[in-house]
Amino acid sequence: MKCRIRAGVLCVLVVVFWAMVAAAADAVKKDVDVGKLKPMDSELKVKVGEQAPDFTLKSITGKSVTLSEFREKNNVVISFIPAAWAAICSDQWPGYNIAKDIFQKNDAVLLGISVDNIPALHAWVTQMDGLWFPVLSDFWPHGAVASKYGVLRSDGIAERAVFIVDKKGKIRFIGLQDINTRPPLEEIVKELEKIK
Repeated sequence: MKCRIRAGVLCVLVVVFWAMVAAAADAVKKDVDVGKLKPMDSELKVKVGEQAPDFTLKSITGKSVTLSEFREKNNVVISFIPAAWAAICSDQWPGYNIAKDIFQKNDAVLLGISVDNIPALHAWVTQMDGLWFPVLSDFWPHGAVASKYGVLRSDGIAERAVFIVDKKGKIRFIGLQDINTRPPLEEIVKELEKIK
């Protein structure tokens, strides 16, 4: 008799547990689906044809990376993302792994920039099995580079933005995206091909 009662209680607890898990998953889905989040209150501080503001940021490997070190050597694609661990960001940057040959064919390096700190970025990139390009932290002073380019929002995150800088250091393309939309790779490739 006691075994049946224990088994019945255990079954009820399992059903309640899974119902709570399902409810929590539905709540997360509702919280994540925030609709369109167009570029907010940031205001671009650079234009196509202007010299790209130079910067030096630490990568997740601890190495400092400076934009001007690529001058006369490579075109540079700068990819700002709003936040590590976000679904679109976790799709966007690993997608560039697949396109590594396209970047190399167009003599371009990619610099990924986030306002997250280095430990968070390192954990995120490790969880994604690595990225071929430098992942840079614009954490401190918070968002200084994003601010120089005019893509730092008042809520402290960066807009989802892509800048293409040619070998002379001039900005050749600026793409601002809805935060919930991955920048089209085809557009980046088309703009890189124009530089040749």
